[in-house]
Amino acid sequence: MKFNYQARTKDGSIESGTIEASSQKAAVDVLHQNGLFPTSIKEVSPNKIIQKINVLAGTSFKEVVVFSRELATMLDSKVPLAEALDSLADQTKNQNFQEQIYRIATSIREGSTFSKAISAYPKIFSNFFVNMVKSGEASGNLSDVLDRVSSHLEKDYELKSKMAGAMIYPAIVLFVFVVIFAVIMIYVIPNLTAVLKVSGRELPAITQSVISTSNFLKQWWIAILGLLIFSVFSFARYNKTENGKRVVDGLLLKLPVLGPFLKNIYLARFAENFSVLITAGIPIAQALDISADVIGNSIYRDIILDSRARVVKGEPFSSTLDRYPEQVPALFVQMASVGERTGRISTTLMNIVRFYQREIDIFVGNLSNILEPILIIGLAGMVAFLMAAVVLPLYQMNSNLN
Repeated sequence: MKFNYQARTKDGSIESGTIEASSQKAAVDVLHQNGLFPTSIKEVSPNKIIQKINVLAGTSFKEVVVFSRELATMLDSKVPLAEALDSLADQTKNQNFQEQIYRIATSIREGSTFSKAISAYPKIFSNFFVNMVKSGEASGNLSDVLDRVSSHLEKDYELKSKMAGAMIYPAIVLFVFVVIFAVIMIYVIPNLTAVLKVSGRELPAITQSVISTSNFLKQWWIAILGLLIFSVFSFARYNKTENGKRVVDGLLLKLPVLGPFLKNIYLARFAENFSVLITAGIPIAQALDISADVIGNSIYRDIILDSRARVVKGEPFSSTLDRYPEQVPALFVQMASVGERTGRISTTLMNIVRFYQREIDIFVGNLSNILEPILIIGLAGMVAFLMAAVVLPLYQMNSNLN
């Protein structure tokens, strides 16, 4: 928060300016430390439009990753928590996130624990993050726990970045595909139709189909666009419902190429979250609960929650997963069983994570190579089809003239 202040110096002169602090009391303390005695201090009212934009913008996953890493480093350097948070807030460009960090620092100065303070912002700090911090507070190793959390978040962010990077080229090719098709069908074909009909001859079937499609798109493009937008909106709404998300998640896992890849992602995410939580000293049942919340797929969430219920009743963790051979492969179950027998479940799970991460990296690395020829062939096929529809009747007209 920003405050306008007016203060007296030690020699009695008046000084005014602006200061950033987590609260009015913190601002007064900072002024006192600088030898100033405030006579007036008022919070600067933020621009409401900018404030609304910041709220809508939210806080990105990358900002949380950077925040956790920098906080872990500062705590490891023995910087007091509230002071470290103030420093990070000063460096944060996202005003919405900055304000929330200031509020967390204020809560800590008022006697709250760090885990309780960040739990007030579930859209920024996940249940996993909060419980890891709570375990660090209980063990007195908050900096070490934050370091593990940071490493985990960085791996997750790296995977998301790889996926986004691999999809950029196919997305560009697909966009060009759609634009070329729309331009040819809505603008080029109608202008050529009159020329093609001058001969009075019957047009080839391929040309007639293209002209009919062009006329339909030209006449109904607004309705088609509206229907497309409505379909996307309806799908998004349906996917937000509990039943809808379960149906969509199940269908995604059954897709020929994407399904196995997604399974690798969810299994790696589950194994790593579960391993990190157990290493931090969190009980298995609670660790399963937290892992279910962050897994990102309702099918696997149900499996993990069912495993939690059976573990509470005394069943081995690995045997509960063995009930779902379609979603959890035998390798995962066997490795988990070995970890249970040797008492090194967290280490074994991290070995599983490394295996699946290699599989994920290979798939992501090959994704562009797989999609590139498919998209190029599709684009070339579309252009060839349209060219044939246009050139064929022109060729027939030229043959008749000769």
